[in-house]
Amino acid sequence: MISPPATPPRLPARFYVTGTDTGVGKSVASAALLHALRARGGRVVGMKPVASGCEVVEGGWRNEDALLLQAASDPRPAYADVNPYALRAPVAPELALRDEGIELSLARILQAYERLAAQADRVVVEGVGGWMAPLSATLDQLDLVRALDLPVVLVVGMRLGCINHARLTVRALAEDGVRLAGWIANEVEPAMPRLDENVAILRMRLPAPYWGRLPHAPTPDPARLACHLQLQAV
Repeated sequence: MISPPATPPRLPARFYVTGTDTGVGKSVASAALLHALRARGGRVVGMKPVASGCEVVEGGWRNEDALLLQAASDPRPAYADVNPYALRAPVAPELALRDEGIELSLARILQAYERLAAQADRVVVEGVGGWMAPLSATLDQLDLVRALDLPVVLVVGMRLGCINHARLTVRALAEDGVRLAGWIANEVEPAMPRLDENVAILRMRLPAPYWGRLPHAPTPDPARLACHLQLQAV
């Protein structure tokens, strides 16, 4: 059994949000984090470097999750910096990039990140899918996290199998030499059996601070969900 640190480290100014899988609510959790951080004071912006499944909005390709992060940011950054790679097909980024004949440039993402960081005190960067989902045929999320030198926050989708998925993800992060700054439980199912007990097991076994639990909502509002995050203890 692994216990979290007795004295949690100071809340990082910038971090990377990953999940135990696709569809665990990383974007809602990231936007809720943005609102919670704004409530602590200072300028806070979000970023979704690579996003697939975009639609044309006001003449440009836009991703729903990236727009959520942009709306939760203060100041409101340019969309091109929030989401440098807006890909059309709702498939894995590697496939979407191939379909459009685009080669992902790490330098382009880093430049957008620096523009965001120059206008904010805190930056929340959301990844794609689960931790092992690649950004492209040649780049993993680890490459981006190392280039940005960011700790990781893990969003655990609370559903059957979450304990296994969370522990495997934490093991992969440790093997990659990445610091796990904290984790968030997200109720992706409306009535998961023995939810409280599952959260308790994860709190005992994940070696990082617990940042709170987001309740299930048919149409989640990140601003309202922010109050469920326990950043004051970090």
